[in-house]
Amino acid sequence: MGMSRIPVERALISVYDKTGLAAFARRLAASGVEIVSSGGTAVALTVAGIEVSTVSEVTGAPEMLGGRVKTLHPSVHAAILARADDEGDLADLAAQGIEPFQLVVVSLYPFRETLATTGATDAEIIEKIDIGGPAMIRAAAKNHRYVGVVTSADQYGVVAEAVEGGGLDDDLRKELAAAAFFHTASYDAAIVGWIGSDRVIPLRHVSGLRYGENPHQSAAVYVEDLTAPWWAEATIHQGKEMSFNNYVDAEAAWRLATSQPGCVAIVKHTNACGAAYGEEIADTFERAWACDPLSAFGGVVGINGKLDGTTAESIAGKFVEVVVCAAIEDEAREVLGRKEGLRVLEAAPPGDSDADIRRIESGLLIQDRDTTEGEDWEVVSQRAPSDAERTELEFAWKVAMHTKSNAIVVAKDRAAVGVGAGDQSRVGAAGRALARAGDRAVGAVAASDAFFPFRDGLDALANAGVTAIVEPGGSRNDQELIDAADEHGIALLFSGRRHFRH
Repeated sequence: MGMSRIPVERALISVYDKTGLAAFARRLAASGVEIVSSGGTAVALTVAGIEVSTVSEVTGAPEMLGGRVKTLHPSVHAAILARADDEGDLADLAAQGIEPFQLVVVSLYPFRETLATTGATDAEIIEKIDIGGPAMIRAAAKNHRYVGVVTSADQYGVVAEAVEGGGLDDDLRKELAAAAFFHTASYDAAIVGWIGSDRVIPLRHVSGLRYGENPHQSAAVYVEDLTAPWWAEATIHQGKEMSFNNYVDAEAAWRLATSQPGCVAIVKHTNACGAAYGEEIADTFERAWACDPLSAFGGVVGINGKLDGTTAESIAGKFVEVVVCAAIEDEAREVLGRKEGLRVLEAAPPGDSDADIRRIESGLLIQDRDTTEGEDWEVVSQRAPSDAERTELEFAWKVAMHTKSNAIVVAKDRAAVGVGAGDQSRVGAAGRALARAGDRAVGAVAASDAFFPFRDGLDALANAGVTAIVEPGGSRNDQELIDAADEHGIALLFSGRRHFRH
């Protein structure tokens, strides 16, 4: 068993980031802690009027190799790794005249920040791979029964308070050690990703969830280290805790909504059951909801705009699980506040730079995020779409891209009027979309996330009144599709790129 509380008599401080350092060290010194520092840290503390001993004075060895070797010395690591209740360890320290440390404070060279710097050379990046820092952190974390380890300025307050209160207790030292090992693991993960093709993904625990997709499944939410995803930075104005399914559907709704200015998306089970865009959010919401009100029941709403009082009144009259919006008026907050269980989030747009990751047994599938950038649509039918049809097709295409395959989206008047999602056949997806659209299919356009293998899907859409279709093309039956479009007198465009979403 470790000691219940360890007084701190001697601390080793070696930090690249000097944020909050002077105030922290001053509190340690005021508590009678002897401070040993290296290089720039010693200079910074001395300038701040804090008495320090240098690592070189302790080791009797100068810094070498342009600072590459400073703390890699037995006088440092023995002082960190010694077990305070082990007679052999204490005898070894005494024989070498080494005093033990009870606290190690280290921040690492900014490898990830340098990596992200435009124009950084390989030589500059390599010099920001810290060696001595991780060695000290890991040594202190390993010996956490006797030593506390600090790796972030965010920990200064609680550690200084503990030192002033008599020392670091078991729970705090263990908590600090766990954070330290995660810190070095995350740091090394960034190096692995830069230097080779392997990938290590450090995930920080955010919170436990009541359950997973179903009540019998346990679950938690994690965030990739040093990232700030929209959901972690969102302002949660009200409502119950987010559930596993809420997170999944909110991600889908928010990505779809932010794909188009002024868009409102209504998502259920990650698929759109309504989407529209326009200048007036209240009207746009009503048009989005009208696509499939039955499926929208219990859905998640994404609003790429400011949520106003009128829209809030409409939402309040329906069963909605989550609302994610770009901004919210005070009146809307007051209106939705009457529905205590409704989760209301105000968020920045999601990023597209992170990888899309899927889980398989004992492995991951990792891919770039799907986008429509770089597509060059080709009109392959005799009739070209009108400007109005082209605008509608572009919107339908975005909705289809965010919908599970097989996906067909029918759109009219800046709104989806029918969505066929996740069907095993493309003609089946078309049938589902048309069933929801009904008479609204007349004069509408349609988008298919992948090519039509046969003309039956196109025939179904054209016979229902659809006037223009966009699909990737690439089927061996493309000419059959083109001929069918010309028979119906509709416009057919090939995007040249499919958008499967499994």
